[in-house]
Amino acid sequence: MTTLILTILLATFLSLFIFFLLRRNRNRNHRLPPGPNPWPIVGNLPHMGPKPHQTLAAMVTTYGPILHLRLGFVNVVVATSKSVAEQFLKIHDANFASRPPNSGAKHIAYNYQDLVFAPYGQRWRMLRKISSVHLFSAKALEDFKHVRQEEIGRLTREVARADTKPVNLGQLVNMCVVNALGREMIGRRLFGDGADHKAEEFRSMVTEMMALAGVFNIGDFVPALDWLDLQGVAGKMKRLHKRFDAFLSSILKEHEINNGGDQKHTDMLTTLISLKGTDFDGDGASITDTEIKALLLNMFTAGTDTSASTVDWAIAELIRHPHIMKRTQEELDAVVGRNRPINESDLSRLPYLQAVIKENFRLHPPTPLSLPHIAAESCEINGYHIPKGSTLLTNIWAIARDPEQWSDPLAFRPERFLPGGEKFGVDVKGSDFELIPFGAGRRICAGLSLGLRTIQLLTATLVHGFEWELAGGVTPEKLNMEETYGITVQRAVPLIVHPKPRLALNVYGVGSG
Repeated sequence: MTTLILTILLATFLSLFIFFLLRRNRNRNHRLPPGPNPWPIVGNLPHMGPKPHQTLAAMVTTYGPILHLRLGFVNVVVATSKSVAEQFLKIHDANFASRPPNSGAKHIAYNYQDLVFAPYGQRWRMLRKISSVHLFSAKALEDFKHVRQEEIGRLTREVARADTKPVNLGQLVNMCVVNALGREMIGRRLFGDGADHKAEEFRSMVTEMMALAGVFNIGDFVPALDWLDLQGVAGKMKRLHKRFDAFLSSILKEHEINNGGDQKHTDMLTTLISLKGTDFDGDGASITDTEIKALLLNMFTAGTDTSASTVDWAIAELIRHPHIMKRTQEELDAVVGRNRPINESDLSRLPYLQAVIKENFRLHPPTPLSLPHIAAESCEINGYHIPKGSTLLTNIWAIARDPEQWSDPLAFRPERFLPGGEKFGVDVKGSDFELIPFGAGRRICAGLSLGLRTIQLLTATLVHGFEWELAGGVTPEKLNMEETYGITVQRAVPLIVHPKPRLALNVYGVGSG
């Protein structure tokens, strides 16, 4: 048996090496974008380093704003400037509207039946329409506004009760975001009071999924080795999928039973169930139970860590820049006052806060490298040949620090977005390609509106409600701002702070709830 396995492996590697040589010779007939020379079999994977977004950004000085890499046997092009990103995601958007094969989408996200990784086509358009019209429309966001307000109120009460004791701010914010989204999506809190054993289990599964999604799976880049599952990643994903499916199926069944009786749920899952049987495109097709479960999975995995980490970075930047913190608090005091909490309706009247949020998105985009796109057909970008089947990555982090686009790009300076600033009028909603934290084009983040509201309201509430002092005698200028790379960019060192309430205690509801 051992001899047979060794023979199979040897034959596999020999086949891969021959395939590599043939592909390299074929590509010589075309002018590919520049990039570092790949190694045999593994390609440029050794060049990526522990923080690929930073490594790829550094390559711009050598190779220019459009890079070609080979990761395993996959052609990868990387857009690292505003103009190149616009070529891919606007001019050639339709050609790059699908996603490349991915073990996580296959084994966890119901074999590409979700919104994030579904192939571009009729079913994807249906899921996108459902999300835009029924889950993230202005009416839907308004309907669940009270949930976000209540969960943020719980957070501020807990922080106010800390009584200057040190707290891990990122951890508390993450719990708040998860609970708000849990109530909006399935009518359940996933942390603390109101969280049952099913909810606690689901939270642990989301944590495991995020960890698995950050693992490099050799089979994604060297397909001939996929069947071996050398790291055991596929096996873990399959087992996790069974647990996810059991939980989501039970929640789906419970909602269908209760909404057929006296008890009525009011959450997004109820809305999705009500759409079963609806013909969206005139061909009789409607959303299935599998697609509903896949959508729920997308919302939890894409909508929690991203929002929480963004707020964590924002508070850290404001602590590092006391004059910006002071100006933000002065605006909040002038618009909101000190006798009530902030409401979502206040956000449009806080231009300086919005500038702070934009500047934070610029320096700390939640996903520094965009989710991958795939070329449906070969095309030409900036005079370079992009082969059919190439994977596209947009280095959102590098574009937002491009000195050709941003003056003093490493400085945290919200004033650049205010009237008179060089970037006044630039927004984060996908039309200004120098700042695309939510992506751009057809596959822009479906939950952009919800994520933006949540981040703005949480940041504003924490700045309005508290003064923040770093724990352990750390001074603002010495605060560690190192990143750790993953699906979302987290702080390498947690933000541990002493909160001091700056409003009357009754505003936090201390002593109640």
